[in-house]
Amino acid sequence: MKLTKSETSRFFSQPPAGLCGVLIYGADAMRVALKRQEVIAALLGPNGDAEMRLTRVSGSDVRADPAVVQDGLKAQGFFPGPRVLFVEDLTDAQATPTLAALEAWHPGDASLIVTAGALRSGSKLRKAFEAHPKAYAVGIYDDPPTRPEIDAELTAVGLIHVTADARKDIDALAQSLDPGDFRQTLEKLSLYKIDDDTPLTSEDVQACGPATVEMALDDLLNAVAEGRVSNIGPLMIRLENQGIGPVTLSIGATRHFRTLYAAACHDKGAAAGLSRAKPPVFGPRRDRMVRQISRWGGAKLETALTLLTETDLVLRSRTLTPQLALVERALIRLAYMGQR
Repeated sequence: MKLTKSETSRFFSQPPAGLCGVLIYGADAMRVALKRQEVIAALLGPNGDAEMRLTRVSGSDVRADPAVVQDGLKAQGFFPGPRVLFVEDLTDAQATPTLAALEAWHPGDASLIVTAGALRSGSKLRKAFEAHPKAYAVGIYDDPPTRPEIDAELTAVGLIHVTADARKDIDALAQSLDPGDFRQTLEKLSLYKIDDDTPLTSEDVQACGPATVEMALDDLLNAVAEGRVSNIGPLMIRLENQGIGPVTLSIGATRHFRTLYAAACHDKGAAAGLSRAKPPVFGPRRDRMVRQISRWGGAKLETALTLLTETDLVLRSRTLTPQLALVERALIRLAYMGQR
């Protein structure tokens, strides 16, 4: 059977008892792996692997020993309870023994979980699982998680009380991060809030969210965007002492102003544009960048990007001008531009 997108979330969290088999396929190996882990955990419970009720087989194992799938489905374990045979990274070329074992499946056998990469609609594996009356085929695509899926992730790590602003920031992270990185961020937030009964805030998300640039570089770019010329020299010295070179400064400045420009041009406003940036900007940093955008405006930000591009081209040429001084001069020009 082929599951629709609306049926997928419930299926992975609450698979039917005595599941015959499921094929999970998709181009993103991380997304496929997370769904595979979820359905196996739901079938076996927390101790399934420790009780040896999970058997892992690779596609190459199937090619070397075609009987390994049939034997794995029929084998009886020492511990009572449901069993799972997991066949990883199967291809159509290795599919025949697995599909034969699927046809021979009977109640009481282990559940068959198969993962594969991107499969065309004419794939032998897809057609067999979609046509089977007791097995399922689920395609995993690169769509961002839905709100119920995010709710489930938050509940799984114990983050129940979340403020509205923090939830917006989490939704923004879910849109831009890979599923594995997003789950790790939520786990980090959960550890951050241990023994803290107050609701999760936007500041908490900012503290645990993925870092975009070094803090000192961030301070310098904010000084430039806010027209604080007198702060640029000391911050440049601090960055130079940390070993950050002129090219890194140029790239960081270009990225910062490009983010401002893209948000300034967003049809739903600067805040929405920053939330959809990659990586997203949230919390107090987002509010600060919104104020920077209102200071500059789209036209001046476009001029700033032109200046930064010209500076970058000079850095990459055979210029005799000291490169760090060249970047500092460009940043001071930008800071004066932001004062007008």
